[in-house]
Amino acid sequence: MKQRVTFKIREATEVDIPIIMDLAKQLAIYERSPESFVATPGDYEKWGWGPDAIFKVLLAENTGKEGPRYVGFALYYFTFSTWTGRPTLWLEDVFVPEELRGSGIGSSLLNRLAMIALDKGCTHMEWTVLDWNEPSRKFYFGFGAKAMDEWTTFRLTPKELVGLAGQ
Repeated sequence: MKQRVTFKIREATEVDIPIIMDLAKQLAIYERSPESFVATPGDYEKWGWGPDAIFKVLLAENTGKEGPRYVGFALYYFTFSTWTGRPTLWLEDVFVPEELRGSGIGSSLLNRLAMIALDKGCTHMEWTVLDWNEPSRKFYFGFGAKAMDEWTTFRLTPKELVGLAGQ
């Protein structure tokens, strides 16, 4: 039986960095890559709330007396579409602890992100999902999301970045 929880969605502040980091660590564990989580509070402070801030976070906060106080998060930022000449919302990560999935938290986070995207004039909202994560894929398909199978994500790690930059 799913744990019942009452919650509200709010924009995170700098004070919430430890909470965001805890939820992000839980996500790294869920995605079978805990060793990849190397971010520090300073990283989150600099890039989320410093003068060069590039991301925002929504937190799902339990308003009841039972269970954990924070029950989900979504980290996002804006990109730009060269074809449409308008912004896009990129959802970097969304996470709800497994025992709370199915309680409406993830749907509410996505709903709020959709409202933000529309308010900002975004042409679309995008994110990636691991191929093996069938529960999440089904969840997103349920909203009408389309898998962009013809697009391949590429990545350069620090070593390759240095080589490409000629340093």
